[in-house]
Amino acid sequence: MIWIKRHLTPNLKQAVQTRPAVLLTGARQTGKSSLLQKTFPHYNYVSLDWPDKASSAKENSSWFLEQNKAPLIIDEIQYAPELLRFLKIQIDKNRQKMGQYILTGSQKFSLMKFVSESLAGRIAILECHSLSARELFNSKKPTNQKVLKAIFRGGYPEVQAQKLSPERFYADYLATYLERDVRQLVNVKNLSLFNKFLKLLALRSGQVLSMNSIAKSVGVSLPTIKSWISVLETNNIIYLLKPFYNNYGKRLIKSPKLYFLDTGLLCFLAGMHEEKTLEKSSLLGSFFETFCLGQLVRESYNKALPDKLYYFRDHQGNELDFLIPEGNQLSLYESKWSFHKASLPKNLIKFQKLVGERSVKISKVITSDQTFEKINKKSLITNVIDL
Repeated sequence: MIWIKRHLTPNLKQAVQTRPAVLLTGARQTGKSSLLQKTFPHYNYVSLDWPDKASSAKENSSWFLEQNKAPLIIDEIQYAPELLRFLKIQIDKNRQKMGQYILTGSQKFSLMKFVSESLAGRIAILECHSLSARELFNSKKPTNQKVLKAIFRGGYPEVQAQKLSPERFYADYLATYLERDVRQLVNVKNLSLFNKFLKLLALRSGQVLSMNSIAKSVGVSLPTIKSWISVLETNNIIYLLKPFYNNYGKRLIKSPKLYFLDTGLLCFLAGMHEEKTLEKSSLLGSFFETFCLGQLVRESYNKALPDKLYYFRDHQGNELDFLIPEGNQLSLYESKWSFHKASLPKNLIKFQKLVGERSVKISKVITSDQTFEKINKKSLITNVIDL
């Protein structure tokens, strides 16, 4: 298998050097285990994916830790959260020793309660996503067709490193995901309805989320849709982009926008079985926007920065794909699949006027095929690789 260098590695190493324990969360198959075993080959390793290991960790935690000595990687800790209390006891025996335990988990929100109760002040928490554009292209400028291929195939390391069929991989991924994670977190009685829900959601990536509309289309209750959305967000399958609030004298749309965090899974759910289908689809613009959102999210988490990403839209038709507050200024981003103008789009210019030029740190138009082109000191047209 080809090893793809992960940009999270430096922050992961730093966390291990400065905290007794580290938790690495992320969706299944994003490469958490491979990253840890490659980066820390001298650590002992145990996976709670194995039912007998999980039972042992839950029922006899002290014995389990005696059998599996630190430094230790414990994979999928969510299957035995009871173990965290005993990890605290072990850590406190030698609190000054860093990097004693590295944990992984695929259900970050359900883990946070146990982690905050047991390991507060002792643990660093990092997030691992599927491969970013920079990781895929090794920081080299991709062509339009290569970006299209990256959107279609997605960033799951196994698909890329082993050149697997995306259709086969995502079919298996969903079957495993439905059986192992969704049914654990919510009582999904009708899997065909949940599948219908996923496919409808895929067609709405990049749109303002309307749970009422989805509930009517799927034929289930609003509370059911809320719980299903929560499960997908919990497991890092989707990302809910919050609206930006500020007193600019405008009424803002208050619902979040929904995005899938991996476009390969998104294309599969949308019924796109080859790149040509995506290239000719009316959804290409919104799927590219989803891809751009994914790069901004990955860049933030790979650098262990707080999540400060928003979108803007008001009832007067002013809108902006993404913005990031940085101190008392805003960095603005607009995605365009193909953009050959040497000037900013009208909506970016409108927003700059709305907030005031001094409030804008930088404006970027993100495209699939445009090389870096500066318009003025605060504005540029750039390839998605440069996010």
